[in-house]
Amino acid sequence: MDLYPLWNSLRVAFISCFIVFFTGIWAAEYITKLPKSLKGFLDVVLTLPLVLPPTVVGYFLLCICGPNRLIGGWIQSVFNLKLTMVWYSAIFASAVVAFPLMYRTARGAFEAFDPALKCSAQTLGLSDSYIFWRIKLPCCSDGILAGTVLAFARALGEYGATSMIAGYTPGRTATISTTVYQLWRTNNDLLAFKWVMLNIAISFAVLMTFNFLEKRKMGAYR
Repeated sequence: MDLYPLWNSLRVAFISCFIVFFTGIWAAEYITKLPKSLKGFLDVVLTLPLVLPPTVVGYFLLCICGPNRLIGGWIQSVFNLKLTMVWYSAIFASAVVAFPLMYRTARGAFEAFDPALKCSAQTLGLSDSYIFWRIKLPCCSDGILAGTVLAFARALGEYGATSMIAGYTPGRTATISTTVYQLWRTNNDLLAFKWVMLNIAISFAVLMTFNFLEKRKMGAYR
């Protein structure tokens, strides 16, 4: 049993989660300060990948990153770097589809933050960056943690957009999701079932870890 799909899936999921953790928090913090009309428009734009079919997301990524497209062609000609049909192409797909989960969860947590705490900290002469990282973010840590877990799980299980922009090449771009599909197509149900159970086990472990940390934190406040 070739374990490359497992290694590649975990690598893609961790890198994607790292990216959407910071971009999602930044976007959530920035948009909560905007006027309602502009906030509503940007909120729809940033949440679209959550409701669009993954194949549509993959198509748009191909239109951007393809070798004959503006950005993809420029990067390939200048840096000799392909953005499609390589293992890191899956990072683009996973990050895009996981971003809305991180963004919306973080935004909900930030909007529930008591502004009186920020005002009190400002009266003490604390900087905005200090208030955000040392006061606001710890107070919203439950929402941030939930968004991180959901983003990781979504990135780990991504198939549609990944299959379009990264394809399936054993030992190079294969992930658990694309491997399961290819094994099903070739009637290798036994091996496909093993990969499915492995994916379920990883997702179960991630969610159990999240529940444990959540309960531990609640117990610390009692």
